[in-house]
Amino acid sequence: MTQDDVVTIGPLDLAEHVDEALAVQAYAFGLSDDEIAVRRQIVLRHLTYPGARALGAHTGGGRLVGFVYGMPNDRAHWWSTVVEPYLRSRSLDGWLDDSFVITELHVHPRYQNRGIGRSLITTITDSADEPRSILSAIDFDSPARGLYHSLGYEDLARQVLFPSAPRPYAVMGAPLPLRR
Repeated sequence: MTQDDVVTIGPLDLAEHVDEALAVQAYAFGLSDDEIAVRRQIVLRHLTYPGARALGAHTGGGRLVGFVYGMPNDRAHWWSTVVEPYLRSRSLDGWLDDSFVITELHVHPRYQNRGIGRSLITTITDSADEPRSILSAIDFDSPARGLYHSLGYEDLARQVLFPSAPRPYAVMGAPLPLRR
């Protein structure tokens, strides 16, 4: 076993390591340099919101191979304003209150299927004061959505369209603590 085989989950100063984190996301999603630049500004803005926090997955050699960040949801945030009509149409917009939103969760593809994503999301939500968690994921039958379902997340809305996103998303919610 090498030091790259051992991965630990711990607090992450995401502002300091934003470029490393976005490199993981870019590799996983195939993002362009322009998309990364836009996301960098979004991440840095999110980190100024009350209660925002992040965790990282680091190899024994110190390489960041996964991260998660989130915050208490606020209906005034852009994401909430986009998903609210979809949730309201199903009388589920109450999920936007008293929820911890998982803003981003990414694991480098070479480190997927090792329980790292599960560890990241359960660890960050374990410290949430809110009674539930919400997130959005690309709306297709993916390993990520399979993970979220296994943790207790259910589809609250499907085919949610975000401006400039090429594919529709599903909004998912789960009571906390998450299923193990």
